[in-house]
Amino acid sequence: MTTREFDLIVIGAGPVGENVADRAKQGGLSVVVVESELVGGECSYWACMPSKTLLRSGAALRAARDVDGAKQAVTGGVDVAAALRRRDAIVYDWNDASQVEWLQSAGIELVRGRGRLTGERAVTVEAADGTTADLVATHAVVVSTGSAAVLPDIPGLVDAAPWTSRDATGVRDVPPSLAILGGGVVGSEMATLFTSFGTQVTVIARSGLLGGMEPFAGEAVAAALREAGADVRTGVEVDRVARTDGGDVVLSLSDGSEVRAAELLVATGRVPRTDDIGLETVGLAPGEWLDVDDTLRVRGVDWLYGVGDVNHRALLTHQGKYQGRAAGDVIAARALGRHIDDAPWGAHVATADHDAVPQVTFTDPEVASVGHTEASARRAGLGIRVVDYDLSWISGASTHADHYRGRARAVIDTDRHVLVGATFVGPDVAELLHSATIAIVGEVPLHRLWHAVPSYPTVSEVWLRWLEEYRRDTQGAG
Repeated sequence: MTTREFDLIVIGAGPVGENVADRAKQGGLSVVVVESELVGGECSYWACMPSKTLLRSGAALRAARDVDGAKQAVTGGVDVAAALRRRDAIVYDWNDASQVEWLQSAGIELVRGRGRLTGERAVTVEAADGTTADLVATHAVVVSTGSAAVLPDIPGLVDAAPWTSRDATGVRDVPPSLAILGGGVVGSEMATLFTSFGTQVTVIARSGLLGGMEPFAGEAVAAALREAGADVRTGVEVDRVARTDGGDVVLSLSDGSEVRAAELLVATGRVPRTDDIGLETVGLAPGEWLDVDDTLRVRGVDWLYGVGDVNHRALLTHQGKYQGRAAGDVIAARALGRHIDDAPWGAHVATADHDAVPQVTFTDPEVASVGHTEASARRAGLGIRVVDYDLSWISGASTHADHYRGRARAVIDTDRHVLVGATFVGPDVAELLHSATIAIVGEVPLHRLWHAVPSYPTVSEVWLRWLEEYRRDTQGAG
């Protein structure tokens, strides 16, 4: 068998791996990507794209129902069959031909199969038919294999054949009832989705919804779910799970109650897909997250990089793509002896992973956040002032919807007089987020933000209200 040589081998052809490969190729390297499933990865076929596509139907319907003149045209609920057809179109019926065509046009080679490290800069790929191919990298190997849903150790859970997020986003037959274990982003979004489909949803969340975000975000989502007819149970745990002879799933809870549903979705966290990629051959532990520096290089192995979910820095597609761009550029620069810009905010580092990560949760209401929460800022030892504002008081909100409900929080560093965190909760707040991200990354002084005039009447006027409230609070404190 002939061993094929490339400058860079990328294991995993999701959006993160594609970005690494593209930047390295543009930088002058020969690149091959290895993929065992579909080119385009989790986000394209089982996560971001199908889930947000499915959620959009319910969101559009809710928006129309809250505008007089539009609500009269709404004569029914979500057309589930049509929503599923739209999902199928978005994921190209789980066909990756267009993604493969893009790789070819970019000059990036594809080898299909499961890639495993077999030594220094060496990867063996086993194809579906059992044949193998040996690859060697002259400069670097990137692991970009993503993460998978974790099943907690609950008696009877595995035997009950629960859904994971893939089953939920790929659903063909919508169940009449669904229990969801977990109140994080996936659990909250899927509760919103299936409630809009008419499914009777029960959410079991030990610590409430959207933990790690501002508390008012999870509270707003829980309230909206309950208003929509979902049963949201917090502060309880699942002690046991059983699948009945009739096909239902029964969950026995720690408070002595039971939940019965046609299906169970487990959304309690993620584990890295590193258990069978040969990490042991380079002295690393299989199944563990990869510990990387800000250039995404694995500590202790100077030719190995971990990019995207596998490094556990920020399990978000857009953040992984950001890492991929930095990693592809720095790998090419190191290979060709170019200058390395690895100072904070340099071209070859993923500095934003630490304190400037944006995230949108596509629930009802939407939750958009970036940077610190009040709690995380205080844990970091920052001197802060928190400014809250009711979005319904803004003129743009009153034109947007007849019963707009929302809240926005700014977390301000009082030593540097810059924004370090922002959270928006309300209808269509996702589009407010990037301005906050720019303000945080750019460390724009508050006195300069006074000159960034928001258009009227838009919900973006919250920026002016924040500054007014902050000035009022500061003057009052003085």
